[in-house]
Amino acid sequence: MNPEPGPPAPVDFIRAIVDDDLAKGTHHGRVATRFPPEPNGYLHIGHAKSICLNFGVAEERHGICNLRFDDTNPAKEDVEYVDSIKEDVRWLGFTWSAELYASDYFERLYQFAVTLITRDLAYVDSLNADEIRAHRGTLTEPGRNSPYRDRPIAESLDLFARMRAGEFPDGAHVLRAKIDMASPNINMRDPALYRIRHASHHRTGDAWCIYPMYDYAHPLSDAIEKITHSICTLEFEDHRPLYDWLVDNLIEGDKPHQYEFARLNLNYTVMSKRKLLQLVQQGHVADWNDPRMPTISGLRRRGYTPESIRDFCARIGVAKKENVIDVAQLEHSIREDLNKRAPRVMAVLRPLKVVLTNYPERQVEEVDVINNPEDPNAGTRKVPFSRVLYIERDDFMEEPPKKFFRLSPGKEVRLRCAYFITCTDVLKDAAGHIVELRCTYDPATRGGDSPDGRKVKATLHWVSAAHAVPVEVRLYDRLFSVEDPENAPDGKSFLDHMNPKSLEVLRACQAEPSLAGAAIAARFQFERLGYFCVDPDSRPGALVFNRTVSLRDTWARIAQQQR
Repeated sequence: MNPEPGPPAPVDFIRAIVDDDLAKGTHHGRVATRFPPEPNGYLHIGHAKSICLNFGVAEERHGICNLRFDDTNPAKEDVEYVDSIKEDVRWLGFTWSAELYASDYFERLYQFAVTLITRDLAYVDSLNADEIRAHRGTLTEPGRNSPYRDRPIAESLDLFARMRAGEFPDGAHVLRAKIDMASPNINMRDPALYRIRHASHHRTGDAWCIYPMYDYAHPLSDAIEKITHSICTLEFEDHRPLYDWLVDNLIEGDKPHQYEFARLNLNYTVMSKRKLLQLVQQGHVADWNDPRMPTISGLRRRGYTPESIRDFCARIGVAKKENVIDVAQLEHSIREDLNKRAPRVMAVLRPLKVVLTNYPERQVEEVDVINNPEDPNAGTRKVPFSRVLYIERDDFMEEPPKKFFRLSPGKEVRLRCAYFITCTDVLKDAAGHIVELRCTYDPATRGGDSPDGRKVKATLHWVSAAHAVPVEVRLYDRLFSVEDPENAPDGKSFLDHMNPKSLEVLRACQAEPSLAGAAIAARFQFERLGYFCVDPDSRPGALVFNRTVSLRDTWARIAQQQR
């Protein structure tokens, strides 16, 4: 199912180009895009931006968008990644017109390569990788022709066929385009088109032992699929001349064109799939879907909604210049979304026992609590109230500072939707730790209001001890403690910037009984604490909640306090 229609997307420069092409009748009035992930890792929030752009442009302009896997590097690819990518795209709310693979075109790509050799536009080079690198030149010095560049066409055709037949080991030969070794654009200095790689492919098995390079397979796959607008990130701008060279030399008629936009960069985050894989393989996180990861599956497990991610992508827009987006913008989008839809519940993360000494011992009553003040149709629920309660340990101080308005000896506070209570006594264990509060309640304040008009400055959440549901709560925070984790001094790496407090597990939490049957992935606002969702690790009677985001930007408050 495609996303619910919302406000029209702003007309960024990509959409302006597409609209101009439509007005001119370019590509015969068609719009065809594609999202072309490599199945060598899980998608992250940066890919979400590309997904929303490619699928969004096609959907808004009544075109098509293919999901095409760039599966040209079998050594790093896996069906697990293919399945996760499809799940992520669907979860974001998009439906592809066709599910395709670069491997669908291996034979056609091979024949295109034969055509290039026949036209003396490609040759088999027998230099090894280091020699090719040495011949390539630098940004200020031109490259040098390979001694095999003028190899006879017939010899290159023969060698290329034998490469395909598996006669040579990895690295013995490569097929290179014959363009210009003096080009100021290094990508045009006789780039490699095919390399030998004796590796089994997840779709074609051992049928091939030569595989096309990305810069070769990508434009020709676009052309085969009759893509009109090949939208990619800015790092491929210098690759566009090769894209055009291949398409112009091999494709007749309507041709695709490449357009580049700035990739998504988030502070406090690494976006490199290589680095994310390193985090997983070295055990710094639990897996690709660890809720601290910027992967779509990690964000989903943490409690993010597809609507919030699409909203975030729409807010940051599509630009031509690289910039760094504050991760607080992503957190704002999920807060805004969950504020509207998440039911409110009460949960106590660090319980402190409260005994209401003047409340009848065996009495239990139910108080009415609003489910969501932002949703008039959400109604109310009944929450049990009794003599023994739990409140947050942080909501009590025996010797409070001047502006501490929560509970302390002799002070009166309101219990949410229940009564005013006053602390009369503090009980401690042998080590001097507070273990219990003795309080009195005012029966006349049921519902949280005083008939005599007296005011209190704090309202606390609570749960009834006899009815509470024990839960585990995982408090997730940013994985890195600095804005630019990759800016590491010599001898250090991004791993040295990991936040040691990115996860805190609380196993003695108590929640109101309405949460007992909460479903996996259900989202709630724990009043006064933040937004939480039910983790897949949950079992009947042993619920686990992940903190999606706090109610306010905790990091901003910390920074402000430090100033």
